[in-house]
Amino acid sequence: MSLCFYGCIEPFEAEFVDFESAIVVEATITNEMKQQQVFLTRTFEFEADGPSAESNANVRVIAGNLTFNFEETDPGVYVSTQAFAARPDTAYQLRIDTQDGRSYRSDETILPPINQSYGARAERMTNDDGIDGIAILVDSFDPTGNSLNYRYTYEETYRIIAPKWSPFDLIPVPLPGPLEERLERPCAMIKILKDIEEESRICYATDFSNKIILTNTSDLQEDRVSNFMVHFINRNNYIISHRYSILVKQFVQSNTAFTFYETLEQFSGSESLFSETQPGFLEGNVFSEQDREEKVLGFFDVASVKEQRIFFNYTDLYPGEPLPPFVSPCREIAPPEETIDRFCLLQDLYALNTTRFYDDNINPQIGVDDVEGPFLLVPRVCGDCTVLGEPEVPEFWTE
Repeated sequence: MSLCFYGCIEPFEAEFVDFESAIVVEATITNEMKQQQVFLTRTFEFEADGPSAESNANVRVIAGNLTFNFEETDPGVYVSTQAFAARPDTAYQLRIDTQDGRSYRSDETILPPINQSYGARAERMTNDDGIDGIAILVDSFDPTGNSLNYRYTYEETYRIIAPKWSPFDLIPVPLPGPLEERLERPCAMIKILKDIEEESRICYATDFSNKIILTNTSDLQEDRVSNFMVHFINRNNYIISHRYSILVKQFVQSNTAFTFYETLEQFSGSESLFSETQPGFLEGNVFSEQDREEKVLGFFDVASVKEQRIFFNYTDLYPGEPLPPFVSPCREIAPPEETIDRFCLLQDLYALNTTRFYDDNINPQIGVDDVEGPFLLVPRVCGDCTVLGEPEVPEFWTE
């Protein structure tokens, strides 16, 4: 019976028709004095790899008698040509002219109140799923009671130390004469000291939040955010093994912006594409000047922002406890230099750039079925931190 049912199962091939290309606008102007950014893409079909950039557009922000122009620095990424900060009691409007002659503009938006009290901290805790880890918590308070709507983003940066790094490397044995004089290549490898300028033991990597994080205090007696968890890191996550930093930003939003992001969060949290409740079109505050019926996705937001960066070491919260497991088990192998059929196994394996030299194989196994070579190799990620990050120390990094 099981075989019968199994044989009746056919793969479901989804087919989507009437695809409509629409511009997608992502723009948040803040009270930070900096070069502001606007991101323009287009919707993509279900089978596509991802969104395509909307390039060569004329982007500008109008603020009273002032116009702030933006230029495209990367495909779909527009950066203001001058630094500016959103000011209170000033209406801001986004305007976009695309290469195909379409024009878009946003509703006028003003800067929400600036929350004066804000702080972030790291605390060891067990979450609702019973997982031990580190929670990134925020607190804020607005005595005027005017902030109410909060959105959070974060950037986490962490140090990576390759657990089985070696100052040595392997190269093929140099040929004794000109290339044309040899009959066959030697399979032997020799150990050499790495270039002193090559740094592959300690690196740094940065990840950005990829979900919508919101909270609201309108139902509370006072405009106070207490112990709100922005991020949770499992204690077994290797990113906190050595030193970790996180920059947490708090945006105070208007009611309109908060409602948009809250609805967007509900849409993106759907358990299934084929769930009973299908999300409809989410209308933002950007529209087409030629056709108000044209679908435009996204939102132009003007938000006040506070930020704080914190650092901690694993030993600060887990003193005397073993470090989290590395991203790889880092098993050692000792492939022979040459196989029975004269195949240069070690040399070709090393040339694939998937392994790194770790140590000499002091007691190689020499048997009929198991023959080991003179060197111990590990997966590249275990001996070369650049697989996961960059060797340059970030400018903000402190010990």
